[in-house]
Amino acid sequence: VVAATILISAGEASGDLYAAGLVRALQSRHPDLDFFGCAGPKMRAAGVEATVDSASLAVMGLVEVLRHIPGIYREYRKLLRAVALRRPTLAILTDSPDFNLRLAKQLKKMQIPVVYLIAPQVWAWRKDRLPLMRRTIQRLLCIFPFEQAFFERHGIPTTYIGHPLTRLIRPSASPASLRRKFQNETNGSLVALLPGSRKGEAMRHMESLIDAAERISRATPTRFLLALPEGFSARVDLSNFRERFSRAAIQVIEGQTWDVLACVDLALAASGTVTMEACMLGTPMVTFYRVNRWSAMMARRLVKVPFFCMVNLIAERPLVVELIQEDFTGERLAAEALKLLNDQSARLAMRAALGQLAETLAGSQDPMEAAASEVERFLVKEMVHVS
Repeated sequence: VVAATILISAGEASGDLYAAGLVRALQSRHPDLDFFGCAGPKMRAAGVEATVDSASLAVMGLVEVLRHIPGIYREYRKLLRAVALRRPTLAILTDSPDFNLRLAKQLKKMQIPVVYLIAPQVWAWRKDRLPLMRRTIQRLLCIFPFEQAFFERHGIPTTYIGHPLTRLIRPSASPASLRRKFQNETNGSLVALLPGSRKGEAMRHMESLIDAAERISRATPTRFLLALPEGFSARVDLSNFRERFSRAAIQVIEGQTWDVLACVDLALAASGTVTMEACMLGTPMVTFYRVNRWSAMMARRLVKVPFFCMVNLIAERPLVVELIQEDFTGERLAAEALKLLNDQSARLAMRAALGQLAETLAGSQDPMEAAASEVERFLVKEMVHVS
């Protein structure tokens, strides 16, 4: 049995989910492990002591992040003080490269080895991060099959573990039961509205998303499930939208995204982890995203990939429609949604293609168990070194 203290850091909802899964896998092998760091609700539920709340880091957009920098830096310094005090045996950093790669640099100075879970997407942009990653990361755990060859080509020790969502996603009931639960007794369509998990991105998307729902409702009988992260409405004032929610038959559901995706006919989803969740559940979708105009201008110069949505990147073809920036309007979104709602064969074909894609991402071993084995190897080595 290994008894050690581990720093673990994740900066947003998906990282919180994956890191919590890894913590549980490690605890089942070594109950005496002590975890602390930058944690969200799922990591806290798994027993991680939250020195810093990961919600404070969840900001998207190159320009949008600027006004949050003082607060983020304050949390960063707080975490570093805890690291200096507790001297963890090992650090597990999860996604959020703006925060975690800066942290990795300091951990290197403290001679604390780093295992990095969920590779920063430097194959898309910010290749200038590769030298820092090479210097500071002892083992990179990647979740997309094409990433291992890329990172090893750049001298970073990498293990492909498979995508965690292939094993983590578990709706609570059958699609038919869930449709009844969400009160869709009519013959109309059921559509999920997924504006994003971060407050800023969700509010940027909300107006056009509701506009699309109103247009779809006028064209065909439809009920909508607005799927939000747990506790979202406690943090964000949605009162301005209540009347429109009612008029367009939009039901607000919090903390049940997998259940929502499992039973709807179609998802209108902000590009991000939720599109991979929809993929794993075989849910037909239309994706969208909008950032600040200046962020968009910079991103167009920096990002070097043919698609914005990860589903399309992995498929290497436009499997799902992407409406980005000025293309994302209520009118365009409604039009693309209606094409799929009115064409059952197109929806079935997309379900089949998404299912095939999900299969390619499922490794032979549970990704969290594979990750735990890599962490365990480093832990044993470090404990031997210390002794």
